[in-house]
Amino acid sequence: MTDLLPAHAPASWRTVLGTTIGNALEWYDFLIFGYLSPLLAPQFFPSDDPLTSMLLTTATFGVGFIVRPLAGIWMGQYADRRGRKAALSLIIAVMFVATAMLALGPTYEQAGRWAQVMLVTSRILQGISAGGEFGCATALLVELAPSDKKGLYGSWQMVAQSLGALMATLMAAGLTSGFSHQALTSGAWRLAFFVGLIIGPAGYWIRRNIPESAAFRRNTVKASILRHRRPTHAPAAIVICLALGGATSVMVYVATGYLPIFAVHTLHLPQTMPFLVLTLTLPVRVMLIPVFGHLADRIGRRIVLGTALVCFIALVYPAFLGLAHAPGMASLLAVQLLFAILTAAVMGPFAATAAELFPIDVRATGMSFTSNLSVALLGGFTPFLLTWLVAKTGDVMMPAHYMVVFLSMGALSLLGMPPTAPATLRCHRAGGR
Repeated sequence: MTDLLPAHAPASWRTVLGTTIGNALEWYDFLIFGYLSPLLAPQFFPSDDPLTSMLLTTATFGVGFIVRPLAGIWMGQYADRRGRKAALSLIIAVMFVATAMLALGPTYEQAGRWAQVMLVTSRILQGISAGGEFGCATALLVELAPSDKKGLYGSWQMVAQSLGALMATLMAAGLTSGFSHQALTSGAWRLAFFVGLIIGPAGYWIRRNIPESAAFRRNTVKASILRHRRPTHAPAAIVICLALGGATSVMVYVATGYLPIFAVHTLHLPQTMPFLVLTLTLPVRVMLIPVFGHLADRIGRRIVLGTALVCFIALVYPAFLGLAHAPGMASLLAVQLLFAILTAAVMGPFAATAAELFPIDVRATGMSFTSNLSVALLGGFTPFLLTWLVAKTGDVMMPAHYMVVFLSMGALSLLGMPPTAPATLRCHRAGGR
């Protein structure tokens, strides 16, 4: 643990906006590509077999996940050496280029194989930018925050993530209901990606004008001594962040990625119902995340995280059992509402927790690597794996079994986490220097 007490005024709302806007764009871009995959498949991978087109599109989607852990290390090291501000400006510039290549690029009918090359390149660049976004932005945000509000400030990163998911859900619902299928395949799908072209330049300008953290500037004085240190010198932090990141990824991707598939293909509910339910429950998650972040500042991160994870483990079986035995709007809404509340309770303290676990000179690298590895292994593959497991076993409770495994790992990891409650935090930090 390192000194996180900043010697400067609290971060302004412009700084908070500048550090979180990239995370919102990242999640928006990620989810909107997934939601619109059925429309994008014939545009870039035309085939007589629709399944082949869809598989090639989803494989392209997965390319971004593959590059994220390595990109996270590279971007994190850049932030730890050159500064958080410099890294964040570079990240949003790369994100803008990736979005522009997709929004303005040609389709297969217009450019043949070159269109496919541009699409894959776009996803690689998106993976590179996303790989560094969370760790670099969270490091800056938590370092700029007042010492007694780090949980609250860090929670805005997770709020941005949820807002990006909500924006993608609303955009997908608006496009599919507002345009005919012919209009969408003729080019209306591009409207979804123009959002990044509008927000990206504004985000870059804001990031170029935000301050570097005083904690990072102070740390550069001893950079020559610590230049060879790596995140592996903080093994406990890596294990805890991987376990908590894995639990968080499973929560988020089951709710937003798998439950809509489960509702339609396994429970045979109308295709529009999961989108409607997510539109109603995602705002609940957004509103509660900062509440739990603030609560963690008052009573300690470990207490909030532990309580939420234990409650989730206890309630996930009844939730899926009720949904399977009485499928419908009411049961799906109840399950998603429960997931929204408990996920918010974990996401609220998570960012500050991860930041405080790593020393400042490897903070961005450590956070970027662990968050991206957990997302790459558990986030991107969770919907596919659960769909396959349910189809193979016929057990509708398989999602509950899967979630309990990773939620339990997250809960157990808290046993190795240092205290952060106000009464013990100052003494712990003083003894850890």
